[in-house]
Amino acid sequence: MSDFQVTARTQIKRLPKRGHYDRQTVYQILDTAFVCHVGFSVNGQPYVIPTNYGRTGDTLYLHGSAASRMLKALSAGVPVCVTVTHVDGLVLARSAFHHSVNYRSVVILGSVRLVEDPTEKMEALRIFTNHVMKGRWDDVRQPTEQELKATTVLVLPLEEVSAKVRTGGPNDDEPDYALPVWAGVLPLETVAREPIPDPQRKNDPPVPQYLRNYSR
Repeated sequence: MSDFQVTARTQIKRLPKRGHYDRQTVYQILDTAFVCHVGFSVNGQPYVIPTNYGRTGDTLYLHGSAASRMLKALSAGVPVCVTVTHVDGLVLARSAFHHSVNYRSVVILGSVRLVEDPTEKMEALRIFTNHVMKGRWDDVRQPTEQELKATTVLVLPLEEVSAKVRTGGPNDDEPDYALPVWAGVLPLETVAREPIPDPQRKNDPPVPQYLRNYSR
């Protein structure tokens, strides 16, 4: 699996040893999350909008209401920066200065393409749905023609991409190791709880296995 080409815009300059450009690392970070932040600018005003996404190969799909200002702006060719971040732990050092966070992040730069072909749009929605909940697409009603028209789907190619990862414990100054201060890492993770059924249900099917075993 080849690496993404490093560009002047994606090269990690601050702590470059944490930079990663291989597809395996980038895919793993993208595939174990489902919320990204989309940064763009309209008439000099910057916006950063959280939204869901789906990925297949070197393609990232974004979608939303056809009335969305963000999607309309991106469809017009506005440059975009998409970020995805996992927070894996709080790094507690002996000094305030050296406190940190263990994380995995991806930054994607580029511009999007509007998906207009109905077949491609339906496939993108399948990928999007199964990215959030694997196996869900086969259980639910498929979108109607009207719902497809009300939905905008955008494609962002994974071309200018970089990942940045921090792992491990605190890096204290040598004299501080003698201080009587607890230091280490507090691991953090997202945990799925017991599913809560919709009170408006008119039948009572069992909880799907993919929901019982849900994890990222």
